[in-house]
This record gives sequence, C-alpha cells and structure tokens, in this order.
Amino acid sequence: MIAFISRLFTLFFILMSAVFGLLVAVWGNPDEKTWEPLWQQTYDNIPLGGIIVVSLFVLSFLFASWISMTARAREAQATRIVKQLIEPDFIFPKKQALPKSLKKAIVQTSELIDTQRKSLQRLSNERAEANDKIIQERIIAERQRLARELHDSVSQQLFAASMLLSALTENDENATSLKQVEKIVQQAQLEMRALLLHLRPVALHNKTLAQGLEELIIELQQKVYFHIEYELEEMALTKAEEDHLFRIAQEALSNTLRHAKASEVELLLVARDDLAILRIQDNGLGFDVEADKSTSYGLQNIAERAVEIGCTYKIVSVPEEGTIVEVKIPLQKEEVHVDDTSAHSG
Repeated sequence: MIAFISRLFTLFFILMSAVFGLLVAVWGNPDEKTWEPLWQQTYDNIPLGGIIVVSLFVLSFLFASWISMTARAREAQATRIVKQLIEPDFIFPKKQALPKSLKKAIVQTSELIDTQRKSLQRLSNERAEANDKIIQERIIAERQRLARELHDSVSQQLFAASMLLSALTENDENATSLKQVEKIVQQAQLEMRALLLHLRPVALHNKTLAQGLEELIIELQQKVYFHIEYELEEMALTKAEEDHLFRIAQEALSNTLRHAKASEVELLLVARDDLAILRIQDNGLGFDVEADKSTSYGLQNIAERAVEIGCTYKIVSVPEEGTIVEVKIPLQKEEVHVDDTSAHSG
C-alpha cells in the first residue's frame, strides 16, 4: 500500500509538472490576467483548473493501479517459476514477461540445482558401489536399532499379555481380559513383522529394483492381512538409486503395517515422462504429516534417502482416509529402456 501511494503521488506530480509546463509554453509566464480562465471558466460549476487537477489525479491513479497490477502479476509469475525450480523436469517457459536479469538469474539457479542434483546422485552412487564395509556397518547399526525397538515395544506388549493371562485365573471377567490379550498380541505381531521387514538386506544383491520389490511383496502377502496391488516396470537406475528406493519402499510398507490399519495397499514403480516414480498408497487411518514430521523416524528416513539421491518426494496423509508416499527421480534419456512390464494383484 505504501508503495502504491508513493507511486500515485509521484505520477500525479509528474503529470502536474508536465501540464504546468505546457500551459507556460502556451500562455506564457503565469499571471492573474493570462491564467484567469483556470478559475473563471467553469463546467457544471466546476472551475477548469479543478477539472484539470481531478483529471490528472484520476489518470495518475489509473496508471499507478496498472503498474501495481503488472508488478504483482510478474511477482506471482516469478514466484510460481521459482517454486517449480526443484522439480526434476523443470524447463523455463519461453514466453514469460519477466525482466531479462530475473530470467537469467532463474535459469542460472535452475542449472545450479540440476548440477547439484547430478553431483549428489553421482556421489551417492559412488558411495553405494565403493565400500561394502560401510553397508555392513549400516546393517549392524540397523539390527541394533531393531533389537532396541523389539525390546521397547514387542517385549513390553508380550509381557503385558502374560500378566493379563495370569490374572485370568484370579477374576471372573475372563471375556474382557481375553479381548485385551488378543489386541495386545495382534499389535505385537504387527510390530514384529514390521521390524523383521527391516532386517532384509540393505542392498538388492544383483537384483533389479522391480525384482526386489516383487520378491518383497510376495513375501508380505503371505504374512499380512491387507490386500496388495502392485505394478512394477523395469528401468535403468544406478545402484544407489535402486538401493535407496528399495529402502524407502520398505520404510513406507513398515509404517503401513505398524500404524495404518489399512485393508488395501497399492505400490507402483513406473517410468513416465523421463521420471522414475515410486508410489505407495494405503487406505488406512492416516495421520497429521506436519505434527509427525519432526518426531517420526520413518518419515525422516524417507526424506533423507530421497534427498541423498536427488529425488523429489511428497508424503500426503488425510486422517481416516489414507496415506500416499511418492518419490520421483529423473531418468537419463539415453539410459531409459523398458525391458518388461508386469502388473499383479495379490
């Protein structure tokens, strides 16, 4: 608003100065007799001078409004383009009414982000391929973490179940106690299955990502209560990308198993528009993403792995409706080829 008012009065004074200069050129130096028409000549009882001043103010207002709207439109356009910079398939639109300096800055920023993304992918791939010792250390650390979680969650739940079973012989409310025991044991089973899911190998060991995911899903279908639909496409990815995407899928499925109480899960691995897309969707309880983002180890793990290989990711969850985890990573055109496409339902 301050900028608009400043612009309005600046234009008004400029126009007033221009009109004053024009009158001086036509009528000569201002004196009472020569410039008398300005206040003597009236239209609908309004002096000519007043009409000129009001007209100039209205014209200034229109010009200032037009300039402000143009500036806001350009600002919104620039903001929209800047928000799109992080997308892997970002291409700067050719027909954009932006200043050349801003266009140049946006293009340079886009090139820098793309360079950093490729550099991050290369470093991640080199690290994944270079050192088996690091992978083994991660496996050990992961198993230690899982051991702690087994102790903290499943062990306590099973202990509570055993205590309730002991109490069955001492009171008459056996039916209620048995239901409580059943719920505790069922939750313990879910926790155990989810944690065992993490004990699978970190690396795919000469399997493609599609093969590893299919093997994982087939194994899960024998143990879990929810229906799994999946579509997997073979595509050219680096070892680091395959390993990280596999672990992201494991993490998302583990969260679904432990917390979602879903009846259906859909897993997609497809190549579309030079992008590899991994999506895991369930129809479970959902959660508040913003509230859980800072405290959930699973969400942090997904985010860290996605960023490490230059992916863009999103986690969308609606309470009582379900959750979607989606990761996109650009494919090199010369490397993209589809060997086999398989769609299954289990």
